[in-house]
Amino acid sequence: MQMDKTYYNSPVGWLEITGNNLGITSIMYSNEPPENIGEIPGCLAPCIQQLQEYFAGARKAFSLTLRPKGTDFQLKVWEELRNIPFGTTISYQSLAKNLGTEKLTRAVGAANGKNPLNIVVPCHRVIGSSGQLVGYGGGLWRKEWLLKHEKQNVSEGLFL
Repeated sequence: MQMDKTYYNSPVGWLEITGNNLGITSIMYSNEPPENIGEIPGCLAPCIQQLQEYFAGARKAFSLTLRPKGTDFQLKVWEELRNIPFGTTISYQSLAKNLGTEKLTRAVGAANGKNPLNIVVPCHRVIGSSGQLVGYGGGLWRKEWLLKHEKQNVSEGLFL
């Protein structure tokens, strides 16, 4: 099935969003602005809307159909990431423990790093055991920005 693509200029830079009527397959950072955005495909419009609400501080959970491509293990890790509450963080070790694979902390970290659905699948909420911000494919400045944004908005306003 054909994939549609659009871009969203977020406070943390351009996001390239890919998907179709079956769901969103990726939300990736793009360091360069797109040459031509064009019309937003109807199947991607809810994703843009929910990202706008998130960045406006009005949404803390996403209700999108997601269709990431990955191994069974990666899909399991990415699903567990969605259980991390808005405005909180956990360590890679805790994430591995939640999955029942505490001995596979590095593998969980690697799967976390391959998450194709930035922000919506909140891999930015995973930090080092020491509390340090480590490992974020979009750059640590984005991870820091997203965590501060969530912490600021965790107790303010009405959320969707």
